[in-house]
Amino acid sequence: AKDFPKIDYLVISHDHYDHLDYETVKELRPKVEKVILPLGVGAHFEKWNYLPEQLIEEEWNTSVLLKNNLKITFTPARHFSGRKFKRNTTLWTSYVLETPTQKIFLGGDSGYDTHFREIGEKYGPFDFAILENGQYNDAWKYIHALPTDLPVIINDLKTKHIIPVHAAKFALAKHAWDEPLEKIIENGKQNK
Repeated sequence: AKDFPKIDYLVISHDHYDHLDYETVKELRPKVEKVILPLGVGAHFEKWNYLPEQLIEEEWNTSVLLKNNLKITFTPARHFSGRKFKRNTTLWTSYVLETPTQKIFLGGDSGYDTHFREIGEKYGPFDFAILENGQYNDAWKYIHALPTDLPVIINDLKTKHIIPVHAAKFALAKHAWDEPLEKIIENGKQNK
């Protein structure tokens, strides 16, 4: 966190520890102008001494105009939220970020469902989609995308390029740390 420059917008998808680390967020606080986060997650930030006016906290299907002609829309995801023993008291979200020249989908964590197609139809096509690729398990298919879901998600979103994330940092699943990266390359070769 100490190496980060000033941050105009810190974007948070949900409040799980691997997406919202207290120590990191605390260390970033002096550098952050605004935090974009789903409904309910702002309570964590206020408890951690962020000011309410720093928080842009909304629910799905809400669009917010940002500086420099940017627009962010809170869009659905199929996941859950919670810290410690409290579950689903805050929202989780994906986002559509529109710049004057590009559209970017920020997926957060999400199992495959019809929301990808709906987002692609309403907001696509996308220049880039930042999609989770890692920490999957067949038992978690409703809350985390499987490698076999990615080609379908890419098609549903109508995206030109993807940036795979959510691999090789936290060991939540039983797959090898580099398996998601190998699978994304394999899927790319098969789905040119």
